[in-house]
Formats: sequence, C-alpha cells, structure tokens
Amino acid sequence: MPEQLDNPFRGTGLPGQDVLPISDPGGVRALLASCPAHAVTPLHEAAALAGEAGVGRLYLKDERARMGLGSFKALGAAHAIARDAAAVPDRADWATALAGRTYVTASAGNHGLSVAAGARIFGAAAVIFLADTVPEAFATRLRARGAQVERAGATYEDSMAAAEAAAAAHGWALLSDSSWPGYTEPPLRVMEGYLELAVEAAEQIDLPPTHILLQAGVGGLAAAVAAHARAVWGQRPRIVVVEPDAAPALIESIRAGRLVTTTGPVSAMGRLDCKTPSMIALAGLARDADRFVTVTEDEAAAGVAALARHGFATTPSGAAGVAALLAGLPGLDAKSRVMAILSEGPEDG
Repeated sequence: MPEQLDNPFRGTGLPGQDVLPISDPGGVRALLASCPAHAVTPLHEAAALAGEAGVGRLYLKDERARMGLGSFKALGAAHAIARDAAAVPDRADWATALAGRTYVTASAGNHGLSVAAGARIFGAAAVIFLADTVPEAFATRLRARGAQVERAGATYEDSMAAAEAAAAAHGWALLSDSSWPGYTEPPLRVMEGYLELAVEAAEQIDLPPTHILLQAGVGGLAAAVAAHARAVWGQRPRIVVVEPDAAPALIESIRAGRLVTTTGPVSAMGRLDCKTPSMIALAGLARDADRFVTVTEDEAAAGVAALARHGFATTPSGAAGVAALLAGLPGLDAKSRVMAILSEGPEDG
C-alpha cells in the first residue's frame, strides 16, 4: 500500500504564499480557439479496470495524443510562448512573431517538447538541457522539433541549474515548468495552459468524481487541475496527489510545512522524478489537495501492466495515478467515482 499523508493545510494553505495557481481557463481557451493543432482529448470510462480496482467508476483523461506531442505538456510551455507572441505589437505574421528570441529550459522530455514546438511555431529558437539520465529517445524527439539539446548533470535539478546559467549568460528567456522565489510568471503561465485539460474533463464527465488522482513531478499539472476542480466542484471531491517514493518532494514539503528538496535514486517514473517541488504548485496543493501518497517502482510497473491489459498503453509516469489506486487507497468502494490522468503515451509510441 502506498505511503500516505493527510494534508494538515487543506483549505488554508501554507502561510506566506501569495502566488497561487490560476483556476480560470478563459485565457488559455481563448488562445487555443485559434490554434489549428488543438483538439479536445477523450475521457474514457474504464469499466473493467474499475472492477479490478474495486471502485464503481473509473474515468481516464487521455492525454497520450495531445497536439501530436503525446503528452499533457503540449498545453503548458506552448501556451506561455503563444502568450508572448500575442503580446508582440504590430506583428506581421504569427510565424515570425518571436524571431530572434531564444527560449531555454530543463526537461525530463515532455516539457522540452512543448517548448521546442511552441518556439518553432512562432519563429523562436529553443535550447533544452537534459540530465544524463533522460533517455536519448527524448533528445532525438527534441531535435526533430528543431531544438538544440544540451546534456548537463545527473539530475533534473542539475540540468535546471545549467539552463538558468545559460539564460543569464546569453540573455535567453528561461521557461521552466517549476517556480521559485523571484521566478513565478513564466511557470504560472505554463500551469495555466494545463487548465484546458481540467476544463475538458469537467465538461466530459457525466457525474462529478468523488476522487481525483493526480500524479506530480514538480507539481504543475496536479496544482492546475486541483485548482480548477475546486472552482467547479467545490470541496467534495477527494484530491490525491501521487509521487514516486524515489522523489517525494511534495509529501515531504507538506510534512515539513515548507518547501524542501529531497533525495533518492533515479525513478522509472522519469517525468515525475523531481526532487524539489514548484513553489506555486506546492502552495496550491497545500490548499486544495486532501492527501499525498507515494508509489514504488514495482507499483508503478503494475499500473502500467494493468492499463496495458485494458488497452491503455502508457509509461510509469503516465500510469502513476492508476498505480496508486491499484496499490490500495483507503475510503474507496463500489460507490466511488474516480478520475485519473493518462498523462503521456508510451515511449516507443
């Protein structure tokens, strides 16, 4: 059974946090309305898997084909870059609106794809720093999107430090999906992009969920979805945040009552293997989440296998929410309506 921690800050949040996730999807919806690559992703009801998990209903928001990038991350950085393009005065052409600008970031793969794709659409350049542990397949995909790829360090945090240094040295725009003191606006807009996923799910589901399972790395997706869920459904759904036990950044920060950096081995849940949470995401989840849990590598693998048996191929990162459900969460029964997110497609897909 996953390690679990009930959130003592639920409803009030951590003290002294004045930057919180955006909950209104109006801004991102307006931009996406003019994007030809945008299409609503499906919400599946997985009845057989619900029976296997011992719950009444299981809804899976399927992000595996989002905008051709294979991940919910397509909504984030590309949205932030589109906002920059829209703000350019007297632009003659969207395709050259950001010519001469370079965006730089660190990524475990999918955030970098969104930066690369967004930069390319609007005429900018993209430089993506990857830790040595990120599979070369992701580097190949990034280069195919026109990005320059640099390797730096053994961890995501190492690659982020390198990206931040490169931004300062070259005058590039740092576009991280994490946040820290003094760096909030770009990641806030990245998180705002994820609201599209949340509003789609709220429109697609026939009955409000009783439980929402949200996987987290730095926490941007989880915080954005949780904020919108509270705006739409109020306090009733139980929101559960799921992390790898090798990277328990959010659960340990909640336990400590402040943002902390954790340590641990490299996780197969690579896109969730982040040892330091986003400051904004932590603030939002401290307010909105009911429980924080961690899953082991074996539990994540079992989640992948179970989803595959039911026709939903994904990765350990994409399966993390379902993995926690199958590993055992208290308070669930045949009346429970659970929503989870398939956050990315298989790595060979």
